[in-house]
Amino acid sequence: METNQPHITNLVERCKKFDKNAQLHLYKAYYSAMYNTAHRILKDSFEAEDMMQEAFLTAFTKLDSYKGEVAFGAWLKRIVINKSLTQLKKNNRFVEVKMEVIADVEIEDETIDYKGLNPKSVLNTLQTLKENYRVVLTLNLIEGYDYEEIGQILNYTNENVRTTISRAKKKLKQALLAENTQRQAHGK
Repeated sequence: METNQPHITNLVERCKKFDKNAQLHLYKAYYSAMYNTAHRILKDSFEAEDMMQEAFLTAFTKLDSYKGEVAFGAWLKRIVINKSLTQLKKNNRFVEVKMEVIADVEIEDETIDYKGLNPKSVLNTLQTLKENYRVVLTLNLIEGYDYEEIGQILNYTNENVRTTISRAKKKLKQALLAENTQRQAHGK
């Protein structure tokens, strides 16, 4: 989305002057991506829509704090993620994952080989994981945040982020293997 950065920068400057037309153009440019980000975290289309709307309102009222050090889309996405995580906490659906034993049933520490997997299937499987696992993997694998950034967003230590992501990847891999085994057993 940021490929047209001079155009976006121009829109942001116009928005700082309360240009409603510029706000509408920015909204249209980022609506879909921000909605998808909120939906991946909240798993509810109505809540995602609300959080996305709130994020745009916050962004438009706090544009003076946007210094252009990062792309506008990245700045806006951080607002969406923070609002979505706050909503999860309000809903009491986001709780610390207790340390659990994850069976290493033929699961190595290697990264998941996504080749040959249907991306939609991987995303659907990701949505079935526990909230903490789903959120950290969404932030890491889909949104592209590194461990330190995730630690800042979630107020976790780097060690906790690394451990949670490692466990979440193992769970995702187990679920994908189980799904693949089940599909093969049914001849699909």
